[in-house]
Amino acid sequence: MQNATLWRALLGVEKTVVEDIEFDEDEELLVAHVRPRARARARGRCGRCERRAPAYDRGEGRRRWRALDLGTVRVVLEAEAPRVRCPEHGPTVAAVPWARHGTGHTYVFDEQVAWLATQCSKTAVTELMRIAWRTVGAIITRVWADVEALHDRFADLRRLGIDEISYKRGHRYLTVVVDHDTGRLVWAAPGRNKATLEGFFDALGPERSVQITHISADGADWISTVVAEKCPNAVRCADPFHVVRWATDALDEVRRQAWNESRGAVTQRRAGRASGHAKALKGARYALWKNPENLTSRQQAKLAWVAKTDPRLHRAYLLKEGLRLVFQLPHSEAKEALDIWIGWARRCRIPAFIDLQRRIVKHRAAILAAIEHGLSNGRIESVNTKIRLITRIAFGFRSPEALIALAMLNLGGHRPVLPGRK
Repeated sequence: MQNATLWRALLGVEKTVVEDIEFDEDEELLVAHVRPRARARARGRCGRCERRAPAYDRGEGRRRWRALDLGTVRVVLEAEAPRVRCPEHGPTVAAVPWARHGTGHTYVFDEQVAWLATQCSKTAVTELMRIAWRTVGAIITRVWADVEALHDRFADLRRLGIDEISYKRGHRYLTVVVDHDTGRLVWAAPGRNKATLEGFFDALGPERSVQITHISADGADWISTVVAEKCPNAVRCADPFHVVRWATDALDEVRRQAWNESRGAVTQRRAGRASGHAKALKGARYALWKNPENLTSRQQAKLAWVAKTDPRLHRAYLLKEGLRLVFQLPHSEAKEALDIWIGWARRCRIPAFIDLQRRIVKHRAAILAAIEHGLSNGRIESVNTKIRLITRIAFGFRSPEALIALAMLNLGGHRPVLPGRK
């Protein structure tokens, strides 16, 4: 094997002439002097659009690009950076075959950083590659941009799940869209409002939007409004998890009311007894929240105590469980069971559940559709859990775009591979 061929393989470059290799002992830095081949596709092209363009000037002289280390030694490529006169972008640095335009790292360096970011901790990536964490965010963003250009992530979409997730303090949210059939993350953007979701359907396009058959989401009006406008043919399915959580929130509101009443409406003579009752109610939270089949013996005893001492709170618990059981029935039985539950909640004389039944009536069609088609946001919640972990890893990224790019590389179905592997 000739030395030039060997050095091209070691440096991870193609269509490149290695002119000279120089080692700086003081800085422990290996400098490879390179230039594009005479017939390289990138030669004489605009660095932005890669259109052929006439030469303009020599630019600002020679510049360097960081390459993968050789053992423990840092490596850089050094080459001329002339400019060309692009008809569209004007005077622009000419493209090179070993790096993206406007970056200080080679393709293989970016690919290894992107792979490490999907596999390792923040500290491991920065220590191993000897770069700042914000630099990692910039690399991930441009690697995902190249992946997105090669793959159509909106192809063959039929059943979608839509949800939002908090990614930062101060009510910072991402709206995420997941494909029910493959479980992959399709799209994400900062914000949780109509304009944000409309951005997804604008990217999807009207022809593909009308091909969507099912969409699952929580009961947010901003989602329902956009879906009704952009996907008139889609069946709207209410996520069972969120619907049951509405009932759990209503139950917790009743429990807090009972606790406050027991703590506040006391006489001097019964102060000790009432204080103990309030404390016991506060400790009953998890017994009321959990499913009956998951209760411990101690929580079962607590629930029996609630049934004996506070009939109103126990009735609220039964209403919560009744709504949860509706989702376990076949569609033919669930419709009648849901109507019975609505009538029960309407007559229960518990304000929180009276308000809840109005909400259930509003979303009744979507709830029954979710039962009929077996759709829930389970896949979306799984993706959200992974995004939360990615958010912890990505802490320190300057912009949400870098976080989204990392999430898409992890969960979008096209994970990066190490250089030299297929």
